Amino acid sequence: MPENKTLRLILGDQLNSQHSWFLRTDASVTYVLMEVRQETDYVVHHIQKVMAFFAAMRQFAATLQEQGHQVIYFKISDPINKQSFEHNLQDLLTTHFFKKLEYLLPDEYRLDQELQRIAQALPIPTEVYDTEHFYSTRAELGNFFKNRKTFVMENFYRYMRQKHQVLMAGDEPETGQWNYDQDNRQKMPANHLPTAPLLFANNIAEIKLEVETAGIATMGFLPEGDFGWPINRAQALALLEYFVQNSLPLFGTFQDAMTPHSWSLYHARLSFCMNSKMLAPREVVQRVIREWQESAGQIAFHQVEGFIRQVLGWREFMRGMYWLKMPDLEKANFLENTQKLPVWYWTGKTKMNCLKHAISQSLHYAYAHHIQRLMVTGNFALLAGSHPDEVDAWYLGIYIDAIQWVEITNTRALSQFADGGQIGTKTYVSTAAYINRMSSYCQGCYYDKNKKIGDRACPFNSLYWNFLDQHESKLAKNPRISMIYKAWYNMEPETKAAILEQAQQYLENIDQL
Repeated sequence: MPENKTLRLILGDQLNSQHSWFLRTDASVTYVLMEVRQETDYVVHHIQKVMAFFAAMRQFAATLQEQGHQVIYFKISDPINKQSFEHNLQDLLTTHFFKKLEYLLPDEYRLDQELQRIAQALPIPTEVYDTEHFYSTRAELGNFFKNRKTFVMENFYRYMRQKHQVLMAGDEPETGQWNYDQDNRQKMPANHLPTAPLLFANNIAEIKLEVETAGIATMGFLPEGDFGWPINRAQALALLEYFVQNSLPLFGTFQDAMTPHSWSLYHARLSFCMNSKMLAPREVVQRVIREWQESAGQIAFHQVEGFIRQVLGWREFMRGMYWLKMPDLEKANFLENTQKLPVWYWTGKTKMNCLKHAISQSLHYAYAHHIQRLMVTGNFALLAGSHPDEVDAWYLGIYIDAIQWVEITNTRALSQFADGGQIGTKTYVSTAAYINRMSSYCQGCYYDKNKKIGDRACPFNSLYWNFLDQHESKLAKNPRISMIYKAWYNMEPETKAAILEQAQQYLENIDQL
């Protein structure tokens, strides 16, 4: 056995087979991956999320072994598994006499702090490496916005496109225009049926049994047949190919649309693949651009720009804001909300069609696209005065792609405005009008989208105005909201009183809505 033995820790969201660590085999290096209760139990996760991460980790470990790397793998069911990184690492260092510990930079603040603490207490040297995944470094966004009072994603997005020469002609955007959002906000036509999603035939029966035997608490449902999410790099690449060939031509047009007739629409569903690092954002962006270039005009530019804005712009922006604002962000509650989430967030059993469909879809597929998350479930949670901790835990648990760096920035900050507007400069709340404009959810709903008060008036309508009234002191001077307050001020006093009374009745009986 080599004398200078090194142990390298790989976390469940660090499945980057293209990392320089794996360019060659080294008999002195052993890799370790762990399925631990520490990670399954800090929130209640969707059963498909647990299955996907465990299955992907096992396949990644098997691939490393096939390539000749030495691997130690802790299954959730292993008797020797101490169910935490710290205790398993301590056992390994004692029993295998490793001389050095190396690990990749974690993407979650809590794990970053924990691994630093563990490393400092060890009697052997440690070394930390970059994950070689993101376009930007942890500190790059903070440096970019240094001495600026506001953090505007558009500015960072343009900087990233210029720096990495994505869709650029020198220092200018390739088409002379940076932003095509106005072309990407169409409602799905009534008779339009999007392409069916690509699903894979993965057998996860063994993992399912182990998770059930371990007694891990989960939410949501597993599919009756095969497990359809990608769990290895080959499947992730196949999903990317399917997207560019079948969905990219209409992705931008309908990226904000919502329908009960399709759970995936034209979305790529690549976020789990990227957040687990089976795919790199660079290769995704490059593949999308190549498809557009080779389409000979068949794919409009705004479809491509809308997608790249999400990956190169929003994803990198949120990661940078996470490292800039943690750990304070985790405690932020600017609006001082205190309520629990309605019970039907865990069942989907509500009479509101939009929430019933968005939540039921999330429970069955561990997935909802960004507008369903922001303008349906997040919108209502904010109108209901839900505590950001409640909302964070639900979003972090229910979605297959939810890792704190991307979840908390989108949920606690953008959706729930708990940071006071540092990430999102306005509150993302609406009446039924927006939901009706972007979806067919309101058709056949128990509630009337056009009514603010009275029997079966849509709860979004009265709760929206109640929200503005309740938080007037904190929001009325916001330039992006002030015009709405003028409309509220111009209402007759009797009308305002009736709306607030209706809202109060709904809030008092929120679990029955």
